[in-house]
Amino acid sequence: MSNTSNTSGSQSSSNSSKGKAQNAADEDVPSPMEVLRNARTQLAELTGMVAESVSSFERTEDGWTLQIEVLELVRVPDTMSLLASYEATCDLQGELTGYRRVRRYERGRSDSNRPGGR
Repeated sequence: MSNTSNTSGSQSSSNSSKGKAQNAADEDVPSPMEVLRNARTQLAELTGMVAESVSSFERTEDGWTLQIEVLELVRVPDTMSLLASYEATCDLQGELTGYRRVRRYERGRSDSNRPGGR
């Protein structure tokens, strides 16, 4: 009987160490809000332009894909300012791995040809 209790005791300690390893791995993965903030900050630093908002956000197998709205040219009135949508990709840790401009538009104009207003 003592042999059975030793076996179950070693299994529970093995399971708890697996749980601790999993928790440590989870702590390395940033939250979605951290990924959003980091991506906006990194894109603004690289382009020198203001990242106004994130209009799309998706987790992928390789990391994250975001659509970030950037103010490219300030005009008066503000509704004539030029904005651009950038598609940004990040790795699993939330570091920017690439970006590209996918469209450019005036702030005051809607884009009726694109689904979802994007």
